Amino acid sequence: MSYVISDECITCGACIDECQVNAIVEEDDIYVIDQDECTECGDCADICPVEAIVEE
Repeated sequence: MSYVISDECITCGACIDECQVNAIVEEDDIYVIDQDECTECGDCADICPVEAIVEE
């Protein structure tokens, strides 16, 4: 399952620091997961304080 960042994101940056393959990028005022780079490990979802990263 791939992961996506929902509108609940508060742009805290915790997920960027957690991603080991640098698949999360900042676009305007939101973060986006690059599906081509994501290894679907789920570490970003585990660290998100507002549970904004969900399986698609």
